[in-house]
Parts: sequence; structure tokens; C-alpha cells
Amino acid sequence: MKILEVKNLCKNYGKGNTLVKALDNVSFEVEAGEFVAIVGASGSGKSTLLHILGAVDRPTSGKVYVGGIDVFHQKDDDLAVFRRKKVGLIYQFYNLLPILNVYENITLPVRLDGKKIDKKYLEELIDILGLKARVNHLPNELSGGQQQRVSIGRALITHPDIILADEPTGNLDSKASLEIINLLKEANQKYNQTIIMITHDEELAKKAKRIITINDGKIVDDKRL
Repeated sequence: MKILEVKNLCKNYGKGNTLVKALDNVSFEVEAGEFVAIVGASGSGKSTLLHILGAVDRPTSGKVYVGGIDVFHQKDDDLAVFRRKKVGLIYQFYNLLPILNVYENITLPVRLDGKKIDKKYLEELIDILGLKARVNHLPNELSGGQQQRVSIGRALITHPDIILADEPTGNLDSKASLEIINLLKEANQKYNQTIIMITHDEELAKKAKRIITINDGKIVDDKRL
């Protein structure tokens, strides 16, 4: 089943002689349960693509469908709800709220929606993430790897249609990077969670099931491993 469909996506900056095509007619599909890595050099357009998939930025033209929803056919208020419910975002620099502890940061998206927290699922997540002994700690009391684990938990807690990970290991050492990638793989396998990960590290990209390569705003390679 298709969970993501991208059709003729373009993103331009500037006009005339200063026109830059960050994305140039990009099209691809992702099936539910896929783990996809998107790779490319700095400035290739991969981060722009991720921001549009997460409805953080709007395209110049083209369509994005997530779970059958025409993402940019929605109003801004609906887009905010869409991001919270349908997309889990994992950032390079964690983006945790410093005044909230581990438990509160992970459960924040559920509480913002006024929903009841699934305690059994939450406990399972915390156990998988290796954070049982840290649930009452604030972000500044955690290592970089532990903070990224919290951000993974926050992304998974709502059972989103897709998780978008933007250089999730870019701020970590090699040991912590491997641990984070293995956690993403486990989430993909255990929960059939669809994951799209941006990375400049081709060795880490090989942990995914599929690698899409972008260059100058265009897809130049798309292979399943």
C-alpha cells in the first residue's frame, strides 16, 4: 500500500538570473513499512525535500500525498494538525523542550491533541529506547545519544504514517550513530513504521531498505537493497 506519493515536485528560490531550482520535477512513491534513505551532497535538495514532505515548507508546484491526503490542499491550521498526527519528525539537534523531562517530551504530541496516553505502548517504547532509568531527567542531564532516543520516542508515540529523520546521527559520535540507526531499524521492523531518513553518510544509508540519491534537485538513482 502506498503511504507517500510525490508528483512532479518543484521548489524554486529567486527569479530570473538568480533562480535556483532546489527541487526539479521530483516524483517517487513509498510503500507502507519501507525504510528509505535519501542521500546527496550538501545543496543537492535533500533537506528541502524532507521539509516539504513534513509540510514545514510549501512547494512551488507539484503534489504530495500522505496516507491518501493531498497535503498542500489543506489550510495552514489543518497543516499544523496534520504535522502533529501524521508525521513524526526527528531532527539532528533533537529539538526537545528543556523544561520537560524525558516522559513529558515523549508524550507531548499526544497531550497536545488531548488524547489518552497508551501506557502499555509508552512503556514498551521507553524500554526499547533504553530510557527506563532516565524518564524523570531533563534534556540537559542526558547525553546526545540519549536525547536523540527521546526524539525518536516522541516521533513514534502517535503511530504516525511516516517518520522523517533529518540527519538524525549528524551530531553524534560513531557508536551513538550506529545505536540510533539500529533503533530506527527496530522501529521499522517491530512496528512496520515507514521511515524516510536524510543522511550524508552512505554507510549508514545502507542500513535502510532503499536508497534514493538526489543531485541538483533531481533523483539520479533509486535502488532497493
